[in-house]
Formats: sequence, structure tokens, C-alpha cells
Amino acid sequence: QLEVFDGHGEPPGMLLAQAHHERAFLRDGVRRVPVREGRIRATLFLPPGNGPFPGIIDLYGTGGGLPEYRACLLANHGFAVLALAFYGYEDLPKEMKEFHLEYFEEAVNYMLQHTEVKGPGIGLLGISKGGDLCISMASFLKGITATALINGSVANVGAVLRYKDVTIPPLRSDAKRIKVNKSGIADIVDALNNPLEGPDCQSFIPLEKAECRFLFIVGQDDRNWKSEFFAVEGSKRLQAHGKEKPDIVCYPGAGHYIEPPFFPMCAASMHLLVGKPVVWGGEPKAHCEAQIDAWQQIQAFFRKYLTGKPSGTSSKL
Repeated sequence: QLEVFDGHGEPPGMLLAQAHHERAFLRDGVRRVPVREGRIRATLFLPPGNGPFPGIIDLYGTGGGLPEYRACLLANHGFAVLALAFYGYEDLPKEMKEFHLEYFEEAVNYMLQHTEVKGPGIGLLGISKGGDLCISMASFLKGITATALINGSVANVGAVLRYKDVTIPPLRSDAKRIKVNKSGIADIVDALNNPLEGPDCQSFIPLEKAECRFLFIVGQDDRNWKSEFFAVEGSKRLQAHGKEKPDIVCYPGAGHYIEPPFFPMCAASMHLLVGKPVVWGGEPKAHCEAQIDAWQQIQAFFRKYLTGKPSGTSSKL
């Protein structure tokens, strides 16, 4: 229930406008299956009807835990989606210090072997830190057909990444480059080093090893990090190694947290790695319009590469 009042404070002024917005997260017939197999801590959402369905693993960022809402909404559109926790949840690591790709490999194999997931490969969807984890998965693991990133990085960020005998260090940063506004909220967009220079080159994920198609969703007012720079450099790296040019969709005025449609824009919030509130960027109208379009772009991308069928335009969100 949305209500707009005249003025600020208590008591509220005259009611100017009101509207009722209702959203079905779990549509009739969508199944929610908690997954606790081996080390995996996740929730699988299966669409109504008989499978197999195109499968996607969904990853969020440094907030940790197990957000389910995006995976759940995608399952309404015919995808089998595994919302995967990777830290800060149950018996998983409490802090972001070191990640082992073997954990994520277990999740990929779980999906590939599931009777209701259509092969031969699956899709990956990640936002923020979840984006660079998806790129790492696509670069080193088998069975990935399509990878979509929402304001992701092509460098490993925030924690050491290990897989077998490979170690990728995190991209370094300089806290002196953080600006703090009058409200005490930090702007960290310039904090990270350039992954093309010096020792920081070691943090660049070797995405040219991937055997999948990529989609980069970019908010051009992202204040978390330079998402457009990462997407362009990822594209250059892929093409330099003879790989297909990725799809890059840029949204002027969109910030870091590009969520499913009609979620309110998150302008600022606590950043666990920084230890204080940070601005995420975004102009409200442009950001909200980007969320609507990006949701369609992501579905069309996965339909094209996971089912081989072009996407029809859908008015359902």
C-alpha cells in the first residue's frame, strides 16, 4: 500500500495520492525445495508443469546469506533456479576471506544431474560480488552455457579465490581514494586498483577459458565500482582470444543494485567489506526503468542460449 502525504514529519499532512501494488513471488505451482546436499546450502525453485527446465544458479553479493526473491521470480518464467548461499549462512564461512570453487562446482554438478534440469549446460546469474564468482565458475568449471552479470567485476574482488592448484588474489584497493559526504556516507567508486596494471593483473579472472556466452548488464551510475570499464575490458579480453563478443547492455542513470522490476532503488546502505554505509548510485526514474528492461534482457538471454529458442515478448514480470 503506497501513500504520498503533503510535507514531512509527524503528524503527516494531507493525503495526496495512494495506490495498491500486489506482487506474487511464488506463483501457483512453483515448488520451493530447500537443498542441503553435501556442502551445498541453497534453495531450488522449480516451475509448474513437467520438466526438464532450463537451469540457472543465482548468486548475490557481499551481503551473504541466502536471498531467494530473484530466483523465485525467475522460476515463475519457466526456469529451474538454484539460489546459492556461499558465506554468512548456516555452517558456511562467516566472513569473506577465501572461497574455494570446488563448493560452486558441487552446486553446478547438482544442477546438471537433477532430473528436472534440462542439459547439456546451465546458466549463471550474479550481481556485484556474485558476478565475479560467476565469471570464475564459467572460466574454470564445465557445464556452463550462459553467464549473465549485473554490475559484476572481471577481477576477483574481496577474497582469495582457490581452485585446485590455482590461486587468484583479490584486486587491491586504497582507502585514501574513498570520499565521504556530509552525511557520513562513503563513495567508494575509485577505491579499487586497476586490474590491468602491475601486480593487480593477477586478480583478472581468465574469462577467455570460458566456453559460454556472456551478458553484461551495466548501470552507468554505479558508484560501487566501474562496471562499464569491467564489461569493456572483459569484452576486449574475450575477443583477443578469439571468443565471441559478449552482449553489453548499458543503462544511463542506473546505479549498482539493479534488482527485478518495481523494487525500490537502494541509494545507499551498509557495505560489509567497507564497514560503513556507501552510496550505490542511480537516478530513481532511470534506475527503475533499467530494472524493468534488464529483467527482460536477462530472460531473453537465458531463453536463447539455454533452450535455443528466441524469446517472445512477455508482458508478465
